[in-house]
Amino acid sequence: MDLFRRNQELNQLFSYNQKAVVEENRLEIIPFRFAQVMGSSEINALQKELATTDFCHLTDDHIEENKSFVYTCFVPSSQERYKEAIILLHGLNERSWNKYLTWAEYLAKETNRPVILFPIAFHMNRSPGLWSNPRQILPWVAKRKEAFNNNANLTFANLALSWRISHTPLRFYASGRESVFNLCQLVQEIHNGEHPLFFPGASVNLFAYSIGALLSQVLLLANPDELFSHTRLFMFCGGSIFSEMNGNARDIMDKESYERMTSFYLNDFLHQNNLPHRSPGDRLEKAFKAMIRPDFMREERESFFRQACHRIKAISLKKDIVVPTAGIIKALGKTSGKILEELDFAFPYSHQTPFPMHHPAVDKEEVNKAFESVLGKAALFLGSNKP
Repeated sequence: MDLFRRNQELNQLFSYNQKAVVEENRLEIIPFRFAQVMGSSEINALQKELATTDFCHLTDDHIEENKSFVYTCFVPSSQERYKEAIILLHGLNERSWNKYLTWAEYLAKETNRPVILFPIAFHMNRSPGLWSNPRQILPWVAKRKEAFNNNANLTFANLALSWRISHTPLRFYASGRESVFNLCQLVQEIHNGEHPLFFPGASVNLFAYSIGALLSQVLLLANPDELFSHTRLFMFCGGSIFSEMNGNARDIMDKESYERMTSFYLNDFLHQNNLPHRSPGDRLEKAFKAMIRPDFMREERESFFRQACHRIKAISLKKDIVVPTAGIIKALGKTSGKILEELDFAFPYSHQTPFPMHHPAVDKEEVNKAFESVLGKAALFLGSNKP
């Protein structure tokens, strides 16, 4: 497969507004509307407590794009309903599914299962359009540079996330919590036979990249309503303990917001008992806390991964500095040897661009081989019917 050509073709077909047919692979790309219901009152109450910023005067509970939105599915056109689904989760601060379209197509074709591209709260099409409009964002970049003179890696691409997180770091947790509720609602709809693509009782597996992997780990650790007791999880460039991640990057978040967020979660959040609308013994909060520092709730975290190692696989990249292999090992503990495989490619790559298609020094055939190696492992694992 020519990854570069295929990426261009799929981006021309992809739409949030209408179904598209991928004729050569007998696939369809189908949009579905999602309206937030599960946990909505708790989410609204938590979001009202988050301070607004000059950049965005609305409180988070009034950002309608985040509450009702479209997600898309890559669907094999071989049958009307399916017994299995794969949910694909993306990385932090992403506004486009561009690089994931070839991933979703490959997984759907090789597993013969629908692949659901589901956006994390306030990402992709779940945020106001101005947040990713360079013309409207650049004046705010200048204002932030004035406020923080030595702030490295500030760009129009990360301004929205940087400003919102820097102002109120609790937003990171609140958005993750909201995303968990949304995923639980989707999975419950699938299990109940309420989704038009799936038979009642259909199973759900996860392909998770970058911060999507952390979200998935929290999801499996907390296992709300026992919805994920048998879910298989494949992590790519993800799975690290939070303290070892490095989100200080031009396309993720700026230096000031990353340092502020890290300090808040490594210290205040772990010991703060007066979080807004917090329930004592809350499973989601405990699961997230278990993923923050290697020494915090170590036994609970590592015990889970020991028990679940047969249904979790991870691939890391040797030169990944955003989610390093060492951080994944610290999260998984001694059972990492059964779950984790580190790869290295002969061409220049990064966490954000594991399969570069535009770099002049890159051999496209080598990129194609690397892509098929990683996605082939994922398809084999997620397409297995073993319990």
